[in-house]
Amino acid sequence: MSTQPQQPDPVPEGAVTEPEQEQEQGLPAPGAAEARGAGGEGPGPDAAGGPALGEADERAAEQAAALAELDDRWRRALADLENLRKRHARELERERAAERARTAAALLPVVDNLELALSHAEADPGSIVEGVKAIHDQAVDTLARLGYEREAETGVPFDPARHEVVGVVEDAEAEPGTVVQVLRPGYGKADRQLRPVAVAVAKRE
Repeated sequence: MSTQPQQPDPVPEGAVTEPEQEQEQGLPAPGAAEARGAGGEGPGPDAAGGPALGEADERAAEQAAALAELDDRWRRALADLENLRKRHARELERERAAERARTAAALLPVVDNLELALSHAEADPGSIVEGVKAIHDQAVDTLARLGYEREAETGVPFDPARHEVVGVVEDAEAEPGTVVQVLRPGYGKADRQLRPVAVAVAKRE
């Protein structure tokens, strides 16, 4: 019997050969590696994370702009505060100068009368006493108009807000702690005092 090798059956026209079947089953086609890149890998991490990185950059830019705006507002507020402080200092100094001028103007008539009394002292020495009394009354009235009335009462209870004790005397007829002598008058009330009344108060054995 003849043992000749069996020839493969002829491939029908239009049939798919085995290499083509392998290509259809997922094997890479020619040129696929070149399309993925020389390394044979897919898209890199930069391509996959591109949109996320863009959003992060936008948020960072917005935060930087907000911080810059806050810093500008803070610096403007500091500048406004410094300008306000300087303006207040100028206004306060003007008020003080105006108050000093008003006080000095109120004392000018007293100085004028003193000069007038001194000018008549040599011609009429006896008139100097009356002139000094008039000037004294005028000065006391000027202080009262400035808000500092004269305080020199006796027989009233000692008040630490109004009085300053400079002596203690024995007085059987006065209640202990009563003002029995004024050594130096005071000017102004307790809440607006130019000077307290220097007094001596009574005590008993």
